[in-house]
Amino acid sequence: MSEPTISESTDPGRTIVLDVVGLQPDHVDPERTPTLASHFSTDSLTDLRPPFPAVTVPAQTTLATGQRPSTHGDVSSGEYDRDRQTAEFWERDRDGRQRIWEAASDEAGLTTGAFNFQHLIGTSADVAVTPSPIEDENNDLIEMNCWTNPDGFYDDLYEDLGHFPLHNYWGPGANEEGTRWILAAAREAVDRFDPDLLWIYIPHLDYVGQSDGPESDAFGEELAVVDDLLETFLSHLAETDRWDETLLALVSEYGFHEVDRPLFPNRALHEAGLLETDADGDADIAGSDAFAMVDHQIAHVYADEGAIDAARDALAGLEGIDAVLDDSGKADYGVDHPNAGDLVLVAESDAWFQYYWWADRADAPPYATEMDIHAKPGFDPCELFFGDEGLVSLDPSKISGSHGRVDESAFGCFGLGGPAAPALEGDGPVDATDVTPTLVDLLGLEGQLSMAFDGRPLRNGPE
Repeated sequence: MSEPTISESTDPGRTIVLDVVGLQPDHVDPERTPTLASHFSTDSLTDLRPPFPAVTVPAQTTLATGQRPSTHGDVSSGEYDRDRQTAEFWERDRDGRQRIWEAASDEAGLTTGAFNFQHLIGTSADVAVTPSPIEDENNDLIEMNCWTNPDGFYDDLYEDLGHFPLHNYWGPGANEEGTRWILAAAREAVDRFDPDLLWIYIPHLDYVGQSDGPESDAFGEELAVVDDLLETFLSHLAETDRWDETLLALVSEYGFHEVDRPLFPNRALHEAGLLETDADGDADIAGSDAFAMVDHQIAHVYADEGAIDAARDALAGLEGIDAVLDDSGKADYGVDHPNAGDLVLVAESDAWFQYYWWADRADAPPYATEMDIHAKPGFDPCELFFGDEGLVSLDPSKISGSHGRVDESAFGCFGLGGPAAPALEGDGPVDATDVTPTLVDLLGLEGQLSMAFDGRPLRNGPE
């Protein structure tokens, strides 16, 4: 396969990035997704190779910075703080990033926007929206809210659209309402601020990809739903004054694997005496010799000095692990960063990692049956299902799709469309690190930004 290139020069005045997580090139056809097919022809679409690990925060940061996890340091959607010995997922304001919408606004004077990415709080993008609910000390919702740029924009959105539907954005009630609200808010941003660059996260397929799997009838049905939602947004965009100079960039952070095997590395570590628990049944991470911070099909194993070999031995009998990465393995996979675990586990394609360390339900911590994404020291897709004893299911056999390992069957997609789209030539995959350098090039910002890339732009060079 030949590497993709952009050989036809264009000067788009406006770029809209549609980040449709879970979408793959073969999903785009006139029957299932007529709106996408009308804007992105077969020749304008190709595979997108995600970074390892192919999970939300590493993928988003790579797409928006042009850097690998070994450079930017986001190795999971959670972070283990070695000093405090705590694992925290979905922090909302971790800093230290410069993404394309920040650099293009701060250094090139473009009007930029970003919707519903992780870690948007405090961004310098001219228009930004991200959920920021007001919670009590137990992470229980007191009041729905979003952090926005400019200040007060959420008040205006609330007046027109109502509150952001947080309970439809994740959890047992997850459905298309979150995506509907995001795209409606993006229409408001186009009308009020007319950004030169607008990046929109469209989460809808992520839910059904996990709950039902990518080959399910339900996934096919939701493809049609997200296509209808995009039709409403793109029809509105086509009526704006700058439509003729608009480039649409279609990206997807990852595709899904069909899975039917949950794996429990923390259970193996607990049985080996390496993972300790407290009186409430919670993991005593600070008092443990080793624990695994799991995220879909990858797990970062953090071990005290001298306990790494014991942890490796404890996990050796766990069927369904495809690879155990040590320092050299992490370098080979592009995740050799101090934030990564001492060992990194990669599941086989039909398996995924659940955070549970208990075998008996009576030994589970209180939050196990709650939708408590910040307290759990690992990602819990069982939160998509109602439970028999609480809000959240404790039956991991319900999960039918996962992601994280990187192979061709679960590549995302990359496409260029719209009136100002250049020709995309070549049939090989685009690397996730190439996306932002390509956008910088197409926006005419080469040499104007201080961003350092691991990737390269797709353009062949000067005409």
